[in-house]
Amino acid sequence: MIGEIDVLSEWIPEQMLPGTIFVLENAGKVGEQADPYWAVLSCPSCGTLGLITRKQLAGLLPVICGSDRCSAQFFINDNDIVTRKPF
Repeated sequence: MIGEIDVLSEWIPEQMLPGTIFVLENAGKVGEQADPYWAVLSCPSCGTLGLITRKQLAGLLPVICGSDRCSAQFFINDNDIVTRKPF
């Protein structure tokens, strides 16, 4: 799994390599009011695109890949990706 996050300043889906993040223009306006969607993240393991919330971006909640073929679970810690430890 990639260990660092690469930030895109412009939405270009073709440039969303594994571990790339793009902060939404309407960040905080979509999703649950208590924890709205904040960015699009390309799974650092398989590259599947998915929305992440403000709490996930802050490292308070784990990110779980939404792909049928990938079970990656990790936390975002600043610009680093930290694999979630099993219980």
